[in-house]
Amino acid sequence: MKECIIAVDAMGGDNAPYDIVKGSINAINKNNNIKIVLVGKEDTINDELKKYKYNQEQIIIENATEIIQTTESPTIAIREKKDSSIVKGLKLLKDGKADAFVSAGSTGALLTGATVIIKRIKGIERPALATLIPNAKDKYTFLIDAGANMDCKPSYLPNFAKMGQIYMQDVMNVENPKVAIVNVGEEKEKGDSFTKEAYNLLEQTKGINFVGNIEGREIPEGQADVVVCDGFIGNVILKLCEGIVKSFSNIIKREIKSKFLYSIGGLFAKGAFKNIKKKYDYREVGGAPFLGLKSLVVKAHGSSDDRAIENAINQCYKFIDADIVEKIEKAISE
Repeated sequence: MKECIIAVDAMGGDNAPYDIVKGSINAINKNNNIKIVLVGKEDTINDELKKYKYNQEQIIIENATEIIQTTESPTIAIREKKDSSIVKGLKLLKDGKADAFVSAGSTGALLTGATVIIKRIKGIERPALATLIPNAKDKYTFLIDAGANMDCKPSYLPNFAKMGQIYMQDVMNVENPKVAIVNVGEEKEKGDSFTKEAYNLLEQTKGINFVGNIEGREIPEGQADVVVCDGFIGNVILKLCEGIVKSFSNIIKREIKSKFLYSIGGLFAKGAFKNIKKKYDYREVGGAPFLGLKSLVVKAHGSSDDRAIENAINQCYKFIDADIVEKIEKAISE
């Protein structure tokens, strides 16, 4: 297994810096091949590190005095806050001082900064945000784009499909992943002009296992391994899935408490409920990779705790060990 250096935005997210530092420590304590560069206010990070036992050779601090808030204009913030944890983390990546960068901070600033500082792989029109969605087959469906490009061109989607297929093959170990496009029906003739044109392009794209259209209700059933769409639709799907899981969990809790016999049954089914909750917990995935860049950038959920950060770091390690960027570059060039 490769040794890798992962830069982590210590100041990004609702639970920074404590859960960011804790998650980083958990990751290195379980994997000697990982080194972490914690990017942020040095004094604050050192105060957190004093709480833990760890191999000090595996932790480096990169001082950054500024923080980009989620309320700021991404473009202005990236341009003006040169000493922010996001900008300095991305520059470590660009300069080859890190193999990946993880942030739970401003999504807009991270995506803007990544595009400007890290740059796209040659042949990629637009990088895409991608995320793993648990499905009923006890596996994952890879949704791409999940929110980076609100106004897509049909020509973007074949690249999304290639990148998604590589990720599922080499990181998730899915043999010959099925690729589908989100639509309102299964028939090729269905959909708006964007979807029809994208369908035709995907059908002609060599090297992918394109299976046609997929309806929204089929995504959680696991009918495809890679689901491509524009960023607007993808983000709606992602947020809807998160909302349904949360609402369904609250409904079950309320119903179990409504009657004594239901409560007794709930006690016997507690283990099953716990397993289901874990499967659909975003913390188990870790983060969403920004695919199509020359280096790996991962967006962690804004409310990430130490478990989510640890898994985001582990996700980076798998990505780097599988040489995903190099494989995407090869696939696009071909």
